[in-house]
Amino acid sequence: MAPRARQRCHATLTALLALATAAVLSAAQPASAADTWTEVGSDRADPLTESQGLASVEVPANSANRYTGIGTIPISVSSRGWNHVGDPDASYDGHYIEPYQADSGTAKMYRVQAPGGGWSEYVHTLSPGEALNNSWVAITPDGQWMLSGEYGTMTRFLVFPTPGVNPATSPSANLPQVSTVQLDHPVRDVQGCDFSTGTTLLCSSDDPEGSLFGVTKPLLQVDLSAAPNGTSNVSGHVSALRQLPLRSSCSGTFEAEGIDYDRRTGTLRVIVVSPGFCVLTDSKTYRFTKG
Repeated sequence: MAPRARQRCHATLTALLALATAAVLSAAQPASAADTWTEVGSDRADPLTESQGLASVEVPANSANRYTGIGTIPISVSSRGWNHVGDPDASYDGHYIEPYQADSGTAKMYRVQAPGGGWSEYVHTLSPGEALNNSWVAITPDGQWMLSGEYGTMTRFLVFPTPGVNPATSPSANLPQVSTVQLDHPVRDVQGCDFSTGTTLLCSSDDPEGSLFGVTKPLLQVDLSAAPNGTSNVSGHVSALRQLPLRSSCSGTFEAEGIDYDRRTGTLRVIVVSPGFCVLTDSKTYRFTKG
């Protein structure tokens, strides 16, 4: 081969190698994001009553933080097949919402407590292709719309009118899905999300593989192209911020669970359940602040 031809071949191979390397790195490494969340403390998470999700409640004033777990499901609810509760959320006016699922069927249920204390139930019949699981809810800051997620590897979040808040909802009518958040990067096993601003979500992922962002159990940030409005889809840019803490006296598989952002204090809290026997002893709700 002539020298000039060898040079052209070498240049082509070098360019192809650079492209291939860039593709591998972009698939394996976490997406960059400006926000940094630093761990500032933790509290023990009870495995029966604090192992699925959590929410800060602003109304009534001085309300205690709310948690969910298998031990918080009322018998009157579980006896009707709603035997799993996910990560809840509360609107700024004090409506508290828990997501429920059953082992089988064609519907999900959202249980709503009004600021006055009364409870009501809203059932959503699955849309074509929608997964049965009901892992979490996140209420938009204006209170009118509620996001919900499906477990597994997904490229979307679902948008509903907020039950009990949006005037278009009624316990006697099906709660409809009205739009979606289309994600620019797949996410896996999201266990909870919460709004930190009108267009920013923070999410806890129980991803056990690490192939999507180069780290298992990541804390994710989703920046929306616009605030959800229930009439059109919006896009979401996904970034991996950090790995959630995985510390225990036992070795094995941790489980990342629900998440909550308290705008009053700027505190982010995430539940991480310990493996094996240590689920009883050192599961934690970790606290983070930005910066």
